[in-house]
Amino acid sequence: MTLVLPARLNIAEEFVGRPAREHPDRLAILGDPQPVTYAQLGSLTARVAGALASLECRAGDRILLVLPDSAEFMASFFGAAMAGAIAVPVNSAARPADYAHYLADCGARFAIVHRDSLASVLANREAAALERLIVVGDAPVPAAPPAAAWDAWLALARPAARPVPTAAADPAFFLYTSGSGGMPRAAVHRHRDMLVTSACYARGVLGLRSDDRTFSVSKLFFAYGLGNGMYFPLGLGASTILDPGRPRPESAVEIVARHRPTVFFAVPTFYGALLAKVEQGLPADFSSVRMAVSAGEPLPAEIFERFRRRFGLEILDGIGSTEMLHMFLSPCPGRTRAGSCGFPVPEYSARIVDEDGRDVSRGAIGNLWVRGESAFAGYWNNPELTAIVKRGEWVVTGDKFFQDADGFFHYCGRSDDMMKVAGRWVAPAEVENALLAHPAVAEAAVVGHSFDGLTRPVAYVVLGAGQGSDPRLARRLREFVHGRLPSYKMPVEVHFVSELPRTATGKIQRFKLRRS
Repeated sequence: MTLVLPARLNIAEEFVGRPAREHPDRLAILGDPQPVTYAQLGSLTARVAGALASLECRAGDRILLVLPDSAEFMASFFGAAMAGAIAVPVNSAARPADYAHYLADCGARFAIVHRDSLASVLANREAAALERLIVVGDAPVPAAPPAAAWDAWLALARPAARPVPTAAADPAFFLYTSGSGGMPRAAVHRHRDMLVTSACYARGVLGLRSDDRTFSVSKLFFAYGLGNGMYFPLGLGASTILDPGRPRPESAVEIVARHRPTVFFAVPTFYGALLAKVEQGLPADFSSVRMAVSAGEPLPAEIFERFRRRFGLEILDGIGSTEMLHMFLSPCPGRTRAGSCGFPVPEYSARIVDEDGRDVSRGAIGNLWVRGESAFAGYWNNPELTAIVKRGEWVVTGDKFFQDADGFFHYCGRSDDMMKVAGRWVAPAEVENALLAHPAVAEAAVVGHSFDGLTRPVAYVVLGAGQGSDPRLARRLREFVHGRLPSYKMPVEVHFVSELPRTATGKIQRFKLRRS
């Protein structure tokens, strides 16, 4: 494929304005809790842009968005772009300390906040610096900072007639990293970046069509969910199915039965939880789904095989990052391999290098570097970290990979999660996958602990329903792994826990287990 990027571009026009003119009566959103046409979404977006202009919103102003998946989220995101501002979507179920960090770090002048998150946002002195707070949903409007209710705010504004002219390379939105090992950082993305991932991955790999219905369990504030659930379907004139609630297998199965999606997106943790419920008797009909996609962390081969046996679908397990906006490695439909992330997405390149940046030999484990036109411009107000992660055109992912004899890329772990045992690399994902093959295990995480100065694998296991933990089961699990992997990869200890520490996007926070 040949990727041609325009010099002038505003994502509000590309993903809302143009589709609203071309197919105004087609449904853009299903659910949420009521359907929304492209014309209605376009009108709401223009009203948000006009309302921001009435507040003297300037080009480059940051707009903090604390909203569940909804038409209001989409209209606020693209309304900010239409006004020439920068949308900063964050988790609507975060802690007060998280909102304090977001507000202080991005310096937002305005915030659009759902009523359910209002108390957590206002719990911080940083909120007092906001020039205007917009409250979505029925809730008392606070006296400070200056605030207004969503409906009243929009009612007083004149809808914007057209987007503020922007260059394709102008900043359009910030996305905070998941912060699996520290405080989240804001990756700055440009107007062009959504165009790149839509062309290269949504169309180039998935082959998404205008008659598709996408359902993303991953939320819109997450880079993965933002594409799956918002700009991929909008750019193609397709429909998206939104669920503003917390992801649960029971609700997801009900949504699939009611709205009949054709493309299903989730993270490995959710696929595992869904399979566990279905195997316990939860009825699930995925006959409408032609394609299932996973990302966020590596998909265990065991889950890949169980899902294929149950539903007849091969999950496309790709890998992307906040810094690259969406997928840069992915298998193609019909060409999958359990435990592999496939190949570079069209127009992207990937290298596996040693600590000195030299390419390693085929089959050797090394550091993954990637490049593509959707790469972030840099971290907001952090040139030092930007210089570490961006090496010219290449982005250092922080992931360990190897490439097999057939060219498939295989994820081994985060660079700081890998452990060297008896002089040999051990990938946590490999040991975790072996544990997940045991019928008693629902979830597993493996980290390195020091024993007399030597690193050894230690496993933390969440048991399935009805399973009781005891030292004999721990011994059996160790023996089970030993029957599948070399002895040096066998956990020296197995600890049973009620849950694993995870980020808001579902990634295991192994650093917390290393400290326990």
